[in-house]
Amino acid sequence: MAKPTTRVLALLELLQAREITGGAELARTLEVDRRTLRRYIVMLEELGIPIMTTQGRFGGYRVVPGFKLPPMIFSDDEALALAVGLMAARGLGLTQTLPAAASARTKLERVFPLKLKQRLAAVDDGVALELARPVATIDQQILALMCSATQERRRVRLAYQSPRGEQTQREFDSYGLVYREGRWYIVGWCLLRRGLRSFRLDRVRTAHTLAEKFERPDAFDALGHLKQSIARIPRAHAVEVILATDLATAQRQLAWSFGMLEWTGDAVLLRAQVERLDWCALELSRLPFDFTVRSPPALRTAVAQNARRLATLARTGKAHARSR
Repeated sequence: MAKPTTRVLALLELLQAREITGGAELARTLEVDRRTLRRYIVMLEELGIPIMTTQGRFGGYRVVPGFKLPPMIFSDDEALALAVGLMAARGLGLTQTLPAAASARTKLERVFPLKLKQRLAAVDDGVALELARPVATIDQQILALMCSATQERRRVRLAYQSPRGEQTQREFDSYGLVYREGRWYIVGWCLLRRGLRSFRLDRVRTAHTLAEKFERPDAFDALGHLKQSIARIPRAHAVEVILATDLATAQRQLAWSFGMLEWTGDAVLLRAQVERLDWCALELSRLPFDFTVRSPPALRTAVAQNARRLATLARTGKAHARSR
């Protein structure tokens, strides 16, 4: 036998197949020495499988009578991943799946050994996930249909309602689904508009799959496209700012929804759409590197006003410090 993991699983099969098996026989079958066999026994016990050892002429090893091995065995790390995943599912706006998540959790607890049950309980007691609260209710049958259509590369026909209440019928090739800030989106190719589009799933009134298949572009980034789409939504002011830093630093300092960042060779160009220039000036003023406002001129005025306000606050603070 090749790997220790293979031998441990083989040992488990041997122990399940027989009431009791001597250590010498087990070691010989597994082609290991008695010391290694004992180490494998300990590994099984660490997985939550109770092993009984009996001494004497007819002694050996056996699984504790009455123990039912679950159909799947999970390590501590796998149990942690499952627990956190079930916890995250509660915050994704899938209200209809909450009973299913609770049922899955109950089934896991039923088959998990004590050690892994304690791990699940520890996650509930000690872990808090800050997920965006759902702000729109979705039809989970439509979500399931879109997931299947995305995986199978099947075209769908949607009845979509715009923010103004207008409803259109359109055929759509779903490249991916995204959950962002409490809403679900579908991203892909809209045959009605003949281009890439992102749609809110809560505005899809009906959907059904068609016979036509499609090819998704290689390495398509649904989240990246959604970010770009949202950043380009027209607002009151179009802004262009030159940032005196590298692209990686700019990405760390600015929220992705602020705008689009482009490396120009010696600096970073920020393009953004904002409703309020005073807010934009405040956000720019906290950056740890220099910047130059390219447009609009009114933003330069807002930045100057904010600089004067901060300078005044700084002087006032120093005055208070001297008065003490």
